[in-house]
Amino acid sequence: MNVPSGPFQLTFALSGFAPQEKSGVLHPGENYEIPQITLAVGAATVDVEVRLKPAEVAEEQVEVEEKQRIFGAIPNFYVSYVPDAAPLTSKQKYKLAWKSSIDPVSFGITAVIAGFEQWDNGYGGYGQGVQGYAKRYGAAYADLVSSTFIGGAILPSLLKQDPRYFYQGTGTRMSRLRHALASAVICKGDNGRWQPNYSGIIGGLASGAISNFYYPDNDRNGLGLTFENAAIGTGEGAVVNVIQEFIIRRLTPHAPGPEPGKP
Repeated sequence: MNVPSGPFQLTFALSGFAPQEKSGVLHPGENYEIPQITLAVGAATVDVEVRLKPAEVAEEQVEVEEKQRIFGAIPNFYVSYVPDAAPLTSKQKYKLAWKSSIDPVSFGITAVIAGFEQWDNGYGGYGQGVQGYAKRYGAAYADLVSSTFIGGAILPSLLKQDPRYFYQGTGTRMSRLRHALASAVICKGDNGRWQPNYSGIIGGLASGAISNFYYPDNDRNGLGLTFENAAIGTGEGAVVNVIQEFIIRRLTPHAPGPEPGKP
């Protein structure tokens, strides 16, 4: 082979082996002999990407939500401060409803409600005394459990909707206000899309209808009043959402992410 004299550089490469280079100078008329080249096995590089399943991500997020308490005491479980939170499984929806229903603070709030009703002689058919208070307490707790499970677990599981309020926290005050008010009638589906909040609205109606079975005859709601109470409940939900959006985040110590206006 006629190779011109001068400096040269040879590269030896083979798939799976580390390349080697050989350089030198070929003089005129020189018969240059390449020494034996041994290629070393190349270092193997493997990119491994580990991803948690959506249900596993949701479980971690629910565990954080179960630590959210206003003033460190009052449960604030049904609020997600993660805008793109993973959808809850049916099991997780029931778990959150159960956790909320049996929380000691829920029992305490129910006791206070029953006490006010006793003092004001609300639902007079229950009477007074210990027996009257016990009936009022049972009715108030039944309201709590039925609304929590129907609107927060049963219907969301059937309709594949998310029962949580999704905190916005950013944007103008008006956009946050619109978000809070709209969240009373719309919710996130398990597919991540916003849709009518059938779970909350129908859940309010169903809970009101069920209460007719245990409230005194004179205090049982007719169909019209049941719808009226559901509408009132939706309005109350809107007010609570506004409070969630602008106030409660600052009062919830274990809420993830920075407070509004803070880095």
